[in-house]
Amino acid sequence: MTLAMKPACERCGNGLAMDGEAYICSFECTFCAACAGELARCCPNCGGELVIRPRRATEPKLA
Repeated sequence: MTLAMKPACERCGNGLAMDGEAYICSFECTFCAACAGELARCCPNCGGELVIRPRRATEPKLA
């Protein structure tokens, strides 16, 4: 199972670059940095902690 890389902030609707800064909770609710800050890094949907979303490599490495 892979992380859903949502393209927009769930609060303000601003677009999020796949390699840009975004914040997620354990349920993959996704917010831009400004909204995450205004929410005190607390997800309004589940109450969980909002942490910085990891970035994906541009090309997957195959073993």
